[in-house]
Amino acid sequence: MEKVMDIVPLRSLVAVADRGGFQRAATYLHLSQAAVSQHVRRLEAATGRRLVERDGRRSRFTADGNRLLGYARQILALHDESLRGFGVEAEAAVAIGSTEHAAAQLLPPLTAALEACLPDHRVRYRLDRGTALREALSTGRLDLALLLGATDDPRATPVGELELTWYSAPTWTRPDGRVPLVAFDSPCALRTSALETLAAHNIPAEIGAEANQLAGVHAATTAGLGVAVLATFGTTPEGLIPRDDLPPLAPLPLYIWHRQGLDAEVSDHAITSMRQLLLTPTDLAKGA
Repeated sequence: MEKVMDIVPLRSLVAVADRGGFQRAATYLHLSQAAVSQHVRRLEAATGRRLVERDGRRSRFTADGNRLLGYARQILALHDESLRGFGVEAEAAVAIGSTEHAAAQLLPPLTAALEACLPDHRVRYRLDRGTALREALSTGRLDLALLLGATDDPRATPVGELELTWYSAPTWTRPDGRVPLVAFDSPCALRTSALETLAAHNIPAEIGAEANQLAGVHAATTAGLGVAVLATFGTTPEGLIPRDDLPPLAPLPLYIWHRQGLDAEVSDHAITSMRQLLLTPTDLAKGA
């Protein structure tokens, strides 16, 4: 039987590479993970080669997989160019990354603003740590990212500042000795801000609990394991109270990063929209 490589499986293969795995590729393509896996198996059957293999909990491309990946990108580019030549436009999409600090309050209004300015684009998301988001921008898996902390990287444009607040459980009392902090795993701009602020006021501190996700920070703080620094846009997380017995925190600059080669119209709309949103923090709080 003649071996055939269809466009849809090739697109799944590229998505696995660009999105960093089968599950993320499935989410991006609006397919099940099983469907994406089946697409890759069809390509393996057509080529007679192993293309992707397990590496612990992750998947990695074999040498043959990377070779086919290069061909797949060329085939898809020619396929899409052929459609455009007949006036058929593929759906445009904007992939936006964000840390969890800003996702709940900033992404919904930013999405609404971009959909109004760019009605032909579909917005997709990735929530991750800042280092992972910067890597995704460099590899083209993301178009834009909302990241905290000052930078002089040419891909980053300042759009405003986020106010920071100390939070604790209602029953937590500040100890006489070291102040226990609940913090995100390092590196983290909020963690650094908390430690530097306390050090500047000669207040000894220690990390009492660490987490790699916002839910973990909330849970540990609610459990009374220490105080946490959060950006909440004027809202108080359930189970926590703001603290006024610790030094005030300087706001953190927020930047929109864009990947190289991104259409300037997309990045300009995102920058303008985010600057306008940050000028109306009460609206963000109402939407939280």
